[in-house]
Amino acid sequence: MSTPYPFTAIVGQDDLRLGLLLNAVSPAVGGVLVRGEKGTAKSTAVRALAALMPEVSVVPGCRFSCDPVSPDPACPDGPHAEAAGVSRAARTVELPVGASEDRLVGALDIERALSEGVKAFEPGLLADAHRGILYVDEVNLLHDHLVDLLLDAAAMGASYVEREGVSVRHAARFLLVGTMNPEEGELRPQLLDRFGLTVEVAASRDTDERVEVVRRRLAYDDDPEGFAARWAGEESALRERIAAARALLPRVVLGDGVLRQIAATCAAFEVDGMRADIVMARTATALAAWAGREEVTADDVRQAALLALPHRRRRNPFDAPGLDEDKLDQTLDEAGPQENNDGDDQPDPDPDGGGDDDGGGGGGGGVPPQADGDRTPPRGESGDTPSQAPAGSPDAPGRSTGAEQQPVASAEPFRTKMLSVPGLGEGAAGRRSRARTEHGRTTGARRPQGALTKLHLAATVQAAAPHQRARGRSGRGLVVRRDDLRQAAREGREGNLVLFVVDASGSMAARQRMSAVKGAVLSLLLDAYQRRDKVGLVTFRGKEAEVALPPTSSVDAAASRLESLPTGGRTPLAAGLLKAHDVLRVERLRDPSRRPLLVVVTDGRATGGPEPVALAGRAGRLHRSEGTASVVVDCESGYVRLGLAGELARELGGTAVTLDELRADSIAGLVKDVTAAGRAA
Repeated sequence: MSTPYPFTAIVGQDDLRLGLLLNAVSPAVGGVLVRGEKGTAKSTAVRALAALMPEVSVVPGCRFSCDPVSPDPACPDGPHAEAAGVSRAARTVELPVGASEDRLVGALDIERALSEGVKAFEPGLLADAHRGILYVDEVNLLHDHLVDLLLDAAAMGASYVEREGVSVRHAARFLLVGTMNPEEGELRPQLLDRFGLTVEVAASRDTDERVEVVRRRLAYDDDPEGFAARWAGEESALRERIAAARALLPRVVLGDGVLRQIAATCAAFEVDGMRADIVMARTATALAAWAGREEVTADDVRQAALLALPHRRRRNPFDAPGLDEDKLDQTLDEAGPQENNDGDDQPDPDPDGGGDDDGGGGGGGGVPPQADGDRTPPRGESGDTPSQAPAGSPDAPGRSTGAEQQPVASAEPFRTKMLSVPGLGEGAAGRRSRARTEHGRTTGARRPQGALTKLHLAATVQAAAPHQRARGRSGRGLVVRRDDLRQAAREGREGNLVLFVVDASGSMAARQRMSAVKGAVLSLLLDAYQRRDKVGLVTFRGKEAEVALPPTSSVDAAASRLESLPTGGRTPLAAGLLKAHDVLRVERLRDPSRRPLLVVVTDGRATGGPEPVALAGRAGRLHRSEGTASVVVDCESGYVRLGLAGELARELGGTAVTLDELRADSIAGLVKDVTAAGRAA
């Protein structure tokens, strides 16, 4: 086994180390989610934590790590006779993003269960992680069905495996630690809330600190054992401090005044439910124990809020996580006097400098949101505002110009109608288009390819029944052979690649349409986030098209690029469609099972170059010939409409919808599925 990098040798990353250590002191805190860019020691720190965890005592021979003092009465390896336990190191179990359901929860031998009535169970990763650490790298890329299983186990402290009426249950209490790069997509809110704490990490910009990081890493790579030996003293001291804090933890007092501050803070930041209050209380208690104190202070509450609340106060996928620290200080001050009003002099409120002492120093994971003055101004409020321009001037509203115009803010997003790819796919699990999946409604049976995961009981019995006499059946039991087993064929939903092709030309900027267009695309992006799609963004204006965002799972990144999108110039519609074709061609090679959905947002006009309309038509037919499902969002407005977007949709072999028809609450039309490529217009 390789020597892990010492925890105490990690340079900087104070919030990351503190969040992990607090969970080592008090596992009841509920784990930690580490968010940050690649190459910031996220995985290194998590793996190094295992060496600092206290040893656990287990029942000898138990595959489910039962505590000999209070063994699980439902343990599949039980019941356990009274015996002395054996000590071993706490495990760190890694859950791969591409793991199967059986690998996570365990596998049940269906053949023996049917023929012999024996619960032959092979434990999974949840059993291995019991009383240890379950580490998920790139947790935001975890498939939905695995997320559901994690949620169930985290909520109940147990894992259930059921196959056609045969059930196995075992305890599964673990410290959940996840790492993620937000650029690759966000985490489902249900799982996000299961992490007790969250920390943001980033590479240091200090030259000396970066030099020290490289120096230590190179020394470790050259001689891992020797490097670890040089840090053995610091590791031992830290291990002893964790043990001392654990011993002190039951004696820490959480006063009523501190509880009032915790409740007031959670109420002020409008977090959902009561889990945040409980996690803050446990975190503040762990902070006091870590500092060697028997009483929780207001500073502990502040630090706990910066660790426990940023990921719980988000309202939609496009809001930046973080806390307004000025508001936090104000809330703590308002709720604080009730615990300090014991006859002593009241503290000096110091209204001019109260928040500066804690502002940037040892903060704990909070990232202040943008101030109101930094936001992109709403329509008509940016710099030389169009609303202030004289009527008839080149910058007046409704006047299309060839010059680049400043980005405008998007209109409010809305719930969109369902757009789906026709046919039956086999892509990654999601919530958009019909697909053959491991989960969903049963549509038939087939012979298993590899390990059996979902038994089709009726088909299995039907396959085994004709052979019972030849197999010498004499009792009531059914004689089942492996060739009789049938896998259930299921149909569910898949996630797609939604590629947006957005017209940012001058014609779109006329009459302030771009604000409504951005609002519509933002709404579709929100829908893509909820349906677990990959998204990409191609824009065209002036003389060319560009890939503003290559296909990614980070819908936040697409929303950010959309907000900063300038407009102006001619309309190279054909260039936009051809650029989209190039993107889809590459993605078909990278991920052939993920079917694309092309969403073209335009008024259909094409200008610039020879025969721009005919060239755009040929580009549309190219997509149609390759079977790409498509929809055109018609942005044309006004009394006089040319219907060019509808013509483009016919060339693409897709469907055209107006901005109004795109709304789910619109009565302008029914839900529109994308027309299959090749279907007659």
